[in-house]
Amino acid sequence: MGRYLGPVCRLCRREGVKLMLKGARCETAKCPMERQDRNRPPGMFAWRRGRVSDYGVRLREKQKVKRYYGVFEKQFTNYFKRAERLRGNTGEVLLALLERRLDNVIQKMGFALSRKQARLLIAHGHVHVNGHKVDIPSFLVSQGDKVSFKAADKTKKAVKAAIEGNPNASVQPWLQADANTMEGVIVALPTRDDVQIPVEEQLIVELCSR
Repeated sequence: MGRYLGPVCRLCRREGVKLMLKGARCETAKCPMERQDRNRPPGMFAWRRGRVSDYGVRLREKQKVKRYYGVFEKQFTNYFKRAERLRGNTGEVLLALLERRLDNVIQKMGFALSRKQARLLIAHGHVHVNGHKVDIPSFLVSQGDKVSFKAADKTKKAVKAAIEGNPNASVQPWLQADANTMEGVIVALPTRDDVQIPVEEQLIVELCSR
């Protein structure tokens, strides 16, 4: 499985928007996006860049979504092909599929500070869905699924640290989470309104449909 090992703040600067790749730290003054001297695209000659082409505008929207959810090109292409086969607006269906990823659900329930940390918990076998261990971060949850954690001290310690590290985290209406029992339930499937990243999905559809 491929992984991005570079500085993640560089990705936020490139897209010009907070991708929340470091969890609660992104809300502090330490975030480069909060500093005027760093709030620009990376690179020595970023100030010399000219007008972005129509293709470039669409590409940036796709890259923004890929980096926000932590997927690579092949995975994203598979999500798009699946969204095309399902009913509804392709762009909205695509975002809904990405929202249903287990690593995204764990992070939004407040059991992990970031999607990267959520992927580690899942890959190391700490997460159960409906009582069965799931070690695939891209697992798509369904309505009514119950998310819980392995009954081990190491697991409880890691999840508790994440909950205490972001005490102001709010759970979206399509999810329910209990910090005391460390369990969560998928109340409903996510909609376009539940997507927290500013993105124009129609531009992604236009690019991927070429």
